[in-house]
Amino acid sequence: MQRSMLKSKIHRVTTTHSELNYEGSCAIDEDLLEAANILEFEEIEIWNVTNGARLATYAIKAARGSGIISVNGSAARQAQVGDLLIIATFARYEEAELKQHSPSLVFVNEANRIVSVKSATPTQLA
Repeated sequence: MQRSMLKSKIHRVTTTHSELNYEGSCAIDEDLLEAANILEFEEIEIWNVTNGARLATYAIKAARGSGIISVNGSAARQAQVGDLLIIATFARYEEAELKQHSPSLVFVNEANRIVSVKSATPTQLA
């Protein structure tokens, strides 16, 4: 049996751009993608802390060190500049893999600069 588990999370980033007339996706500072182990074009979940909206899209790279979080295309209707977001990815794991499973948790400051990166343990996820 496989279980769908949290793979990574970027916690409480601030939306810097909301581009309705763009073909879609979410542009994320490459430093944040790397820290969270998120690949370009990987599916992401976005949870808007400010307004409660939830959506799925895919990640694209924004310039390294820029702090950019740009919600694009139709998703732009769900996030405005200044909104706080949680960006998460999930993956399927076999039962045997769960003993070593440890999601990457990336925490940022108000400028979307990395403050800390942690590996979660099951008790931290409860």
